[in-house]
Amino acid sequence: MAAGRTRRGQAVGSVVLENVTKAYGEGVCAVDDVSFRVDGAQLLVLLGPSGCGKSTTLRMIAGLDSVDSGRILIDGREVHDVEPKDRDIAMVFQNYALYPHMSVAENMAFGLKLRRRPRKEIARRVQEAATMLGLEALLDRRPGALSGGQRQRVALGRALVRQPRVFLLDEPLSNLDAGLRASMRMEIARLHRAVRATMVYVTHDQVEAMTLGQRIVVMDGGRVQQDDTPMRIYERPANLFVAGFLGSPSMNLLRGRLECAAACVHVDGAGRLSLPDVPRVRRALAAHDGREIVVGLRPEALTMAVAGAVVPASLDADLDVIEHVGNEAFLNMRLGAHVLVARVPPQALPEPGRRVRVAYDPAQMHFFEGGSGRRIELDAPV
Repeated sequence: MAAGRTRRGQAVGSVVLENVTKAYGEGVCAVDDVSFRVDGAQLLVLLGPSGCGKSTTLRMIAGLDSVDSGRILIDGREVHDVEPKDRDIAMVFQNYALYPHMSVAENMAFGLKLRRRPRKEIARRVQEAATMLGLEALLDRRPGALSGGQRQRVALGRALVRQPRVFLLDEPLSNLDAGLRASMRMEIARLHRAVRATMVYVTHDQVEAMTLGQRIVVMDGGRVQQDDTPMRIYERPANLFVAGFLGSPSMNLLRGRLECAAACVHVDGAGRLSLPDVPRVRRALAAHDGREIVVGLRPEALTMAVAGAVVPASLDADLDVIEHVGNEAFLNMRLGAHVLVARVPPQALPEPGRRVRVAYDPAQMHFFEGGSGRRIELDAPV
């Protein structure tokens, strides 16, 4: 049965990790108590910086690395003692891993030949995958005669012909230039919709994660920081790491002391930030009165204040650098010891080096504990 469909009401291709841990040598814990679930036909992205444990996690699902503790289940079956070839998974690597002496068709068919599938079946599957990926005219070529994007499509085709229950993709677009990465993202998204397969996709690129993932598991230091939908993670980051990692430019994070009586956060060397005039927000923050907290503001929550205009909340900052990127501009400013970035539409802007007035929307503030970095939960999204 094809991956992603149901068998007797159960999802085919589901992957479950329960408290999985992996250490290399003494004191080096690459993956620390990681748990998450991928339901059948879902595309889940493991996102995080280099060394966060995401590729090691993928390799343990594939059976290429052992598990020190915890459980990994595929379709409800524990796979610790199951060889990689018997897990019914297919893996796509960053470096393509194509055989240079074989043609495109031979590379795509190789895994099926090892499994002694009938020749007619192999030919049919290769042709179907080639048609889906636009490789029909390239089947007789060798990898050395292909572009990077074409090689990556061949690697995807080789996985596709297997018709596995789970696809595992480890930084598959890292070797491509920006233009090819964008087109290949769309290729993978279309492929996922067409085959309705379960996919676990590893990347450090937040754009790939946000555009491809139905769910994102953000990792850092070998641990899961947040597991949620892309927009939920963007709009309600669970901690300071997630807040700073997701978003381009990333969220502005201003550390200061909460003063509930004055309805503000006093930011050292940068003045005061007004709190939202919302009772439930004030109630949620009351438990942190007098403590150090961190206020987060996305760059799009900041705008240039028009001279003479009355704005509910603003601050003065030193304009440092302006980055014009066509349909918008990024204003890099200094606010005392803090760096502040605003995302604004094309407009007449003051020269760098000037003192500018920046308006902000208190309703778009995020709040985090100063010590632990955890999000201060409100009754509902601001």
